[in-house]
Amino acid sequence: MAKLRPGRCYRKLERPYTRISRKNPSKDYVKGAPPSRITQFEMGTRRKYDAIVYLISKDSCQVRHNALEAARVSIVKHMEKRVKEFFIRIRPYPHHVLRENPLATGAGADRYQKGMRLAFGKPIGRAAQVDRGQVIAEVHVDKEFVKVAKEALKKAAYKLPMSCRIEVKQI
Repeated sequence: MAKLRPGRCYRKLERPYTRISRKNPSKDYVKGAPPSRITQFEMGTRRKYDAIVYLISKDSCQVRHNALEAARVSIVKHMEKRVKEFFIRIRPYPHHVLRENPLATGAGADRYQKGMRLAFGKPIGRAAQVDRGQVIAEVHVDKEFVKVAKEALKKAAYKLPMSCRIEVKQI
């Protein structure tokens, strides 16, 4: 079974590779791009809350779609156990298509591998390009649950490939 390459291989910002047509697939520039794993960007009850807790990036980098999804799931799990009403929004969208030039290893690999000839690569996933200081996630809660939201965002920060900070804004 083919294994997923580690996230550190795709952390550095690259030139965006995003030209995907939804209405007319024949106009695709990027062929065969896989769909994003993260599908829900907003969850919870929409209403006025007392505070918003932000997860903010300290570095510029690319975040893979499965890392964003893992962060979202960890926030939701933590919040659902402890808080009745909250609202979560994941801000970045994974537009950038990641490519891989698979290199074979083992006996007989030199017979069917092309090496660096035609090395452009095939699409294997998606990533969001995040800038320094950009908001990655926000949690809207009442002021008595700000501490719980901070814990949830701290857990989510461990799932992401860059260091993050947490800010609280009272409304």
